Amino acid sequence: MSSPQSPSPQAAPFLQQAPGGAPYAGYTSPIPVVRTHLGHAVASEWTKIRSVRSTMWTLGVYVLLVVGIGLVTALLVAANASDSSLDGENPLSMGFFGLLLGSMCVITLGVLTTASEYGTGMIRTTTVACPSRGRVLAAKSIVFFAVAFVVTLVSTFLVAVVDTAVLTDAREPSGGEWLKATVGVSLYLALLGLVSLAIGSVIRHSAGAITIMIGVLLAPLVIALFMFSESLQDLREALFEYSIPSQLGIFYSSSLTDSGPSGWDPLWIALGTTAVVLGSAFFLLEKRDV
Repeated sequence: MSSPQSPSPQAAPFLQQAPGGAPYAGYTSPIPVVRTHLGHAVASEWTKIRSVRSTMWTLGVYVLLVVGIGLVTALLVAANASDSSLDGENPLSMGFFGLLLGSMCVITLGVLTTASEYGTGMIRTTTVACPSRGRVLAAKSIVFFAVAFVVTLVSTFLVAVVDTAVLTDAREPSGGEWLKATVGVSLYLALLGLVSLAIGSVIRHSAGAITIMIGVLLAPLVIALFMFSESLQDLREALFEYSIPSQLGIFYSSSLTDSGPSGWDPLWIALGTTAVVLGSAFFLLEKRDV
């Protein structure tokens, strides 16, 4: 009976010791094994969001609405305004209309960032690659917030510059008004998108989450319009003051009411709301099945 042959030199790198001491063939990957962290999850989510065609279409429509409506509004006002009708008017406020309509695109994209993976089943692949659910949601939140903020900032700044140049009869905006109409409103829209992202993670259904967010955007204002009873006056005023369109208008010094939030208050309200809703999404994510 022949004795077992000794392993060849070529096979030596692939031999490992079994627990009993006997050699067995294994494989050592040439790719270095490193411990994953949040940066890897962020890189993965950035690849996802920029490679999905619907993201580009949604952002394209968003920019078209914000820039297009903002510029058309300013041109129409400039063409039909008399010599003194624009005295004291803030030219930056013309960007409000496009931003209000474009906010639906931010809401939609925020919901789809999370809910679409549950609808397509892609979430299983995501959790296999990164079992830490909290890390995945955190990475999605970081990437989405950055994209929404940068796109909104560029769009609102472009509209602000052109509107100021077109409406020459209007007053010169102050530095604080420039900051609110660009950076401030961009932060607000990005936070609104984060709320949508969190709702998408909680509901896990794209159409349902988008419907909820559109209701949050429009329902308070629409309901308040039909509250004619004197006994509902206080509630009517509160709905007007804290509706999202009214809070967006505050960044352009054109609120629907003379009372309620003012200055930077809408941003703090949005920040607190986002913290509560996103925190709830993290909590529920760890308590539910994939």
